[in-house]
Amino acid sequence: MRRREFITLLGGAAAAWPGFVRAQQSAVPVVGLLRTGTVADLPQDRVTAFRQGLKESGFVEGQNVAIEYRSDENQTERLPLLVADLLRRQVALIVGDTPAALAAKAATTMVPIVFVTGLDPVRRGLVTSFNRPGGNVTGVSFISVDLAAKQLGLLRELRPGAARIAVLVDSKFPTTESFVSEVRAAASAMGQQIEVLYVSSDREIETAFATLVQRGAGALLGGVGGFLLSQRERIVALAARHRIPAIHVSRDYVAAGGLMSYAPDRTDAFRQAGIYAGRILKGEKPGDLPVILPTKFELVINLKTAKALGLEIPDKLLALADEVIE
Repeated sequence: MRRREFITLLGGAAAAWPGFVRAQQSAVPVVGLLRTGTVADLPQDRVTAFRQGLKESGFVEGQNVAIEYRSDENQTERLPLLVADLLRRQVALIVGDTPAALAAKAATTMVPIVFVTGLDPVRRGLVTSFNRPGGNVTGVSFISVDLAAKQLGLLRELRPGAARIAVLVDSKFPTTESFVSEVRAAASAMGQQIEVLYVSSDREIETAFATLVQRGAGALLGGVGGFLLSQRERIVALAARHRIPAIHVSRDYVAAGGLMSYAPDRTDAFRQAGIYAGRILKGEKPGDLPVILPTKFELVINLKTAKALGLEIPDKLLALADEVIE
């Protein structure tokens, strides 16, 4: 559907997005929460955090704001259709991860968009700058120039003799190649050999683990993407079966029995996104709200998993850990 047709659906008389938002607020405003993966796989603590952020800005779901939840069910080609559905429902704003926010931005310049992303939103074309995003988009970014280097470094602390580290990534996730480029650059800088394994189905995950064992990988770095998150229990189980120590990009894997994660506090990022959503509902312009960057990174270690793998976690790592699961 063309952009002009979207504008017709939304009401061609609206001259600019702020007036559109105010029109929506004459009734209970509706927020569209759109993501890749599945709705069921969105951790409940992040939904709760988003609601908390809205509440801090004066909005309570079911009282003076409604939330429409949508996911692409691991089929990113569905995102434009899901955005179109939300626009037909005349949502006051859309909140989404990187692919969802990009799909929304391609569809409308009128409806405000709040993203929660792990990548550089300027390079991805979501905003023009961090301090003055411009247009109808702003949000929260997990971006950190040395995040991949830190994750690989932690694995090397744990397994200093690992000549090769496997990197498991979702071949269909839109931001995978950016993640792989970051990991390759970090590995090259520290002289670490890596083996990138692309997967997009349950069967390919099984094959990938067989491959990493065959090629002598001594550790694993799990990548980004809704599909991998939805398969976290399978990934954790396979790592345990093959006795491969792994670090992940989200605490959710460790909660599912994974060994270790190092990442920004994503729960708080959703709270911040909720705060921004509330401020926009009150009339502030997204383009005037600076992109929020992470200030806290969390190292989470599962000692029960370490014991099952026969690993002794170095005291240095335990001292650095923000949370130890026993």
